[in-house]
Amino acid sequence: MRTINWFSPKHSTSDSTSPSTSQFSSPSRFAFSPSRPSFSEAVIDRTIEMAEPMITKWDPDTTTFAKVTSLFYENRKEAKDFIKCVNNLQKAMHFHASENSRSDKLVRAQSLMQIAMKRLQKEFYQILSINRAHLDPESISTVSSRTSISTRSSTSEFDVEDDDDRASINACESIYEVEDISNVIMADLRLIAECMISSGYTKECLQIYNVMRKSIIDEGINRLSVEKLSSSQVHKMHWEVVDLKIKDWLNAVDVAMKILFNGERILCDHVFASSDAIRESCFTEISKDGALILFSFPEIVAKNSKKSPEKVFRLLDMYTSIAEHWPEIETTFSFDSESAIRSQALISLVKLGESIRTALAEFETALQKESSKSTVAGGGIHHLTVEAMNYITLLVDYSNVLSDILAESPPPAKGSLPESYFGIADSDESPAPAISLRFAWLILILLCKLDVKAKHYKDVSLAYLFLANNLRYVVVKVLSSNLKYLLGENWISKQEGKIKKFGLNYERLGWSHVIESLPIEPNATMDPQQVKEIFKRFNSSFEQAHRKQSVCVVPNSKLRDDLKVSIARKILPAYREFYNKHRDAIVKERHSRHLIRFSPEDVGYHLSDLFFGPIESGSSSSVESSPSRTTPSRLR
Repeated sequence: MRTINWFSPKHSTSDSTSPSTSQFSSPSRFAFSPSRPSFSEAVIDRTIEMAEPMITKWDPDTTTFAKVTSLFYENRKEAKDFIKCVNNLQKAMHFHASENSRSDKLVRAQSLMQIAMKRLQKEFYQILSINRAHLDPESISTVSSRTSISTRSSTSEFDVEDDDDRASINACESIYEVEDISNVIMADLRLIAECMISSGYTKECLQIYNVMRKSIIDEGINRLSVEKLSSSQVHKMHWEVVDLKIKDWLNAVDVAMKILFNGERILCDHVFASSDAIRESCFTEISKDGALILFSFPEIVAKNSKKSPEKVFRLLDMYTSIAEHWPEIETTFSFDSESAIRSQALISLVKLGESIRTALAEFETALQKESSKSTVAGGGIHHLTVEAMNYITLLVDYSNVLSDILAESPPPAKGSLPESYFGIADSDESPAPAISLRFAWLILILLCKLDVKAKHYKDVSLAYLFLANNLRYVVVKVLSSNLKYLLGENWISKQEGKIKKFGLNYERLGWSHVIESLPIEPNATMDPQQVKEIFKRFNSSFEQAHRKQSVCVVPNSKLRDDLKVSIARKILPAYREFYNKHRDAIVKERHSRHLIRFSPEDVGYHLSDLFFGPIESGSSSSVESSPSRTTPSRLR
């Protein structure tokens, strides 16, 4: 038996026969002195004598003072003495009950204990209710994350104390003052909780705590605009309404995991640090409902919203959010009794993944089935190219989570992609990443569709310009997004080579008759009639080509300049030499103005005006606008 040093029976000063040492020096003496109180009786008598004045003073049913005044707010030293008295009383009762469980002294002590517990229940409730601002999850998270108060610098450590420095110091001191208050409040709650639990009043303590703190979480979830919704409710909602609720949820899950649940877990762990079982029971009770409402929402949306390609981005946002917060979910809801919360978050991930795979499959199918035969005026960029590439480049921003989501979906078959589609062989020895194959496959479908659409042009030269324009757009979108890392430099280089070939074919078919109208040797000696025929032939072919090609559109400035420079190099030097050599021979003749219609400068000006399209068509460069989170209208 442990010796209780904090109790010393009084010495008798009137009995000269008493021994010099304490008459209670040995507990065994009580067995032979039935007329004298036992050691446990002496202990409980002494404890009651010390505790009764303190406990009755703060009995909320006896005085108005005790009813309206907070013990911990009025005098924290006295509050600690009160807790000490209660703890001592509980120990003395336990000690005495082991010898005499029917003692009247236990009845008296128990009466005092009930008064004390009623007081502590009141204090516990008051501290929790009055100090909500200092116990909100954000404040608790801040207190927990900062360093010890004792390590912070004092104002004397600052060498310079101008106005800005003093303002900064004052602000820091204000923050620390608030954090100090929170620390003190948390310490008081822990003191009361441990006293009530050790005294057998765990149920009463947890009932107060759970009701108060559960309301904090419930209010927090509500303020974050997260509400409990049924599958039928979500199913009946318009997508615009669901979209707004998803936006609210994305903000809510971030705040909830970093602040709301994190702060509550910290507070609960601190107040009930003496018992793992109580901490688990308490935090599960206050957090379970709110957490299940939060993490069930994505599952409900995934199961009850239409699986269309344009909705996939919101699903990806929710999937990403849960995946990124998964370590915090496992840490915060780590108790066995919270497995339902972790399971719900995991189920939402699974359902979101299924919906995302379905939406992407529908996009791929719609792209494959797109069969419109309309052509774009001037061989410009097809809307299918714009919308499909905008959609794909938005998807690639989620390539990390898509790698996980599509891990169970087989990549395109080896035979589906042309050999060396990436510029390197996709072999078993050196396989391309599955996510790279997936995006390469989608772009290949698009390019194949463009090849088909090019065949609808009656003018073959325009068909090649169409292919050059659209492939250039694809490459630009790849270079301006994360696709460049997935597809690789070799893929880009191969497409650049194709664009160049398309451009050369366009020049050959659209301008060859102009080039061929000029002599191979422009400076060669010719008779006037030959000169006239060459001028006539050039005038006719150039006018015809310019009239025909002036409706062509090349939105990309680099491709436009490259084409114009290439065409000009094939025509201008030869025409200038011929013009300078033979102009004077016929300029004096009658009607020479009709023979020499274009100076070299005129030819240059006409070529420089190419590829902007008809004036009424407006700016064709508008197709290169930033992407929006929609799917092509032709693919819906």
